[in-house]
Amino acid sequence: MRVGNQSMVYPGLDFKMKSSIIVPVQDLTPFSPFSPDEGLEVNLAKVSEAGYDGVELAITNPTCIDVAKIKRLLKQYNLAMPAITTGQAYGIEGLSLTASNEEVREKALRRIKEHINLGRELGAVVIIGLMRGKKGDRNARKFLIEALATCARFDNKAKLVLEPLNRYETKLINTVDEALEVIEEIGMENIGILFDTFHANIEERSIKESIQTANGHLFHIHIADSNRWPPGYGHFNFRELSEALSRIDYQGFGSLESLPKPTSQKYLQESAKYIKKL
Repeated sequence: MRVGNQSMVYPGLDFKMKSSIIVPVQDLTPFSPFSPDEGLEVNLAKVSEAGYDGVELAITNPTCIDVAKIKRLLKQYNLAMPAITTGQAYGIEGLSLTASNEEVREKALRRIKEHINLGRELGAVVIIGLMRGKKGDRNARKFLIEALATCARFDNKAKLVLEPLNRYETKLINTVDEALEVIEEIGMENIGILFDTFHANIEERSIKESIQTANGHLFHIHIADSNRWPPGYGHFNFRELSEALSRIDYQGFGSLESLPKPTSQKYLQESAKYIKKL
């Protein structure tokens, strides 16, 4: 079987990744075929029916979440919850851990702590993506390290992941090497890396080498092709990714974060199979 322009099954590889997909709970995101207006239960039913192993919830404000309901629905539809996406708080409310305004930084820090509390309840890693802000100067890096260290100490059993993003979205932490420098400077074992194939395709010299470098710190993966369509519709080398993850015995999830193309239905149904059999 083929998806897009790439073979979905690679002979000789027995590595299989657990699949998940992003579902927004409160506000729309362009990287999901789902709308919060449909209701969480309807959306999780579709996720389960399409064959995904888990769901990554995009949550703007964790204090408005009914944790008991989410736990019930996850159990009902036999879904894990590997991660919480936090970037909507930046896009909608302008919250940033590195803002020049101290009040904004403090509000962003409180929000991430609320995400951590929710992540502990649901067993999910908390993603630090655009909540880190876009400036890449010395002050921004200092603020980020201080914020991440505070969050890591807030609950040393909770897991945080720092996501390298491409240079067109932020100047602060674009590569695995840069993320590792920050993580090592903080020195807390509960901070790891989220490897995003779309961003890595722009910034990393070698997918294989960057995965190997992240080994031991790789907590989560986002999946999208080179054009941010679902895997198989661009030119990203998913075979290289699969081989690299197999070598380090990656046991986590690959979470679909791409534009819902060519149609929402094809996006939803094809990608679960593709991720499981990279």
